[in-house]
Amino acid sequence: MTNPDGLYVKVHFRLEVKDDWPPASVESLWAVDQGNGTVRLDNIPWFVRGIACGDIVVVEPDEEGVRWAGEVVRRSENCTIRLIVLRDGGSGAARQSVINTFQQLGVDGEGIEQFRMVALDVPPTADLAQVQRLLNHGAAKEWWHMEEGCITTEWRAASGD
Repeated sequence: MTNPDGLYVKVHFRLEVKDDWPPASVESLWAVDQGNGTVRLDNIPWFVRGIACGDIVVVEPDEEGVRWAGEVVRRSENCTIRLIVLRDGGSGAARQSVINTFQQLGVDGEGIEQFRMVALDVPPTADLAQVQRLLNHGAAKEWWHMEEGCITTEWRAASGD
């Protein structure tokens, strides 16, 4: 979480589960309440597709006050990339090494032990081509499996797609 000044709330996202993945039907993320029925996401999503840290999302509380995510009203232009770390069995040291390596490129990350995962928050200010080269190199070396959870036009342009 990056903004201690705002009011933090949990926002829930419904997930579509196929072949037992993701391992939950709901993911909740921390967000900063914007006071107008929207929140700014302040977590890197583990499983939700099509959103990134910093996106502004409409929320709709249910009868119990649980905030459910609606449409994205403003994109942060960040990308969400997820890795399942294979190197050293996805150990804590291996996950931290991945996070540290990407931090040198201006990319934030978080690890989760249960699934040997690292979630990366790639800002538009990062050298996207360099980040992609490292991601592809690690995948080719079987250091990790990679998934693009949320990418931008700039990300696609940097890859030549």
